Amino acid sequence: MAMTAIHLLPLLLFAVAGLSTPTTLNLTTIAANAQNQSVLECWQLTAPFSVSNVPGTAGSATAQLGQARSLSYTLIPPRFDGGLHNAPVVQYVAFTAGKAVISFPNSTVGATIHGGRNGLILAADTKSVSTYGHITKYPSRDTTVVLQIPVADNKVPGHTVLYGGPCKRGELNTSDL
Repeated sequence: MAMTAIHLLPLLLFAVAGLSTPTTLNLTTIAANAQNQSVLECWQLTAPFSVSNVPGTAGSATAQLGQARSLSYTLIPPRFDGGLHNAPVVQYVAFTAGKAVISFPNSTVGATIHGGRNGLILAADTKSVSTYGHITKYPSRDTTVVLQIPVADNKVPGHTVLYGGPCKRGELNTSDL
């Protein structure tokens, strides 16, 4: 399908609004360090954004996150304590509503993830790389809605670690959209 002016309209709207079109996706990741401890890191995925040619989103910025398997939609009750656990597999976790608080048994660093446009994280602290895992609590008075998206072949996507700790709001590609 050839790109027409109508397909380029969303990207032009970015420019008119003074917003930059993202080139790569940054996201908070629950990873593991060399001591097999779960940690938070801000990752920049290697796969670049491109211009979608898919009907309904043609002309919009899109990032291919790779192949997925056995996608699940989870409703977590208010004030739920997910306890200490490892990621069952390497997976994207999209919090679409509610709130999750991630902490660690061996660190004071944590993150609060709010459902919505900044709610995408990657959980990669499987038992094969992390001894203890992480703690997830859902303190909201409302149900937290989560999409769990395991990556095919349990492979960590190509990335660059920007720094230790969660990504800052201004570095998440969706915070200015």
